[in-house]
Amino acid sequence: MQATEIKNALLALGSPERATHSSYFFKTGKGQYGEGDRFIGCTVPETRKVASLYRATPQRELEKLLADPLHECRLCALVILVSQFRKADDATRREIVDFYLSHTDRINNWDLVDLSCYHIVGEWLKEKEDRSLLYRLAESTLLWDQRIAMVSTLAFIRNNDFTDTLHLSEIFLTHTHDLMHKAAGWMLREVGKRDEQVLTGFLDRFYRVMPRTMLRYAIERLTAEQKAYYMHRSK
Repeated sequence: MQATEIKNALLALGSPERATHSSYFFKTGKGQYGEGDRFIGCTVPETRKVASLYRATPQRELEKLLADPLHECRLCALVILVSQFRKADDATRREIVDFYLSHTDRINNWDLVDLSCYHIVGEWLKEKEDRSLLYRLAESTLLWDQRIAMVSTLAFIRNNDFTDTLHLSEIFLTHTHDLMHKAAGWMLREVGKRDEQVLTGFLDRFYRVMPRTMLRYAIERLTAEQKAYYMHRSK
């Protein structure tokens, strides 16, 4: 069975030292966002290399990997899913999106979200007028659904389409979790790379109420004078 083969290939590449570091880095302690997650200690390039050998893995086997308690198994499944989406026709892409969204409880750390959501959900919605899916995800009580909604807009940003990024960033102004502050700030920064006036227009409206982490991420590429202005006036 391919899921077992993939897991064994990942286990063979594991490093206890890296696994310990990853457990700390991805906040797996009690009460933290990654509580209970377990690591093999593979690097991302190693995991991608394994995924490249199993690009045709069927969804029933990917589902087993997503259910696995080991982080790299879930990561590998998502890398495979992204690869399949890129080469799929429209009908198959719809199936992949449905499969992806039915397993968001297992896409349960920020790296898993960030390497997959805009390649799948974002690309699927990029040319569509109806993007209500993003707002349903934003309204979810699951943190990972909310982050998927925000980071998926990277696909739109790269198409010089900023509307949903700005709307979602406004929605998440009052979010309490640091991971959402970082996600929204990151997407705003990406907007600013392409159109600084759009970014500063958003900042001029909301910088006084933005969470400081969101603001710091958003202004990272602005001039020192601009940064000082927005950070000072946000106090």
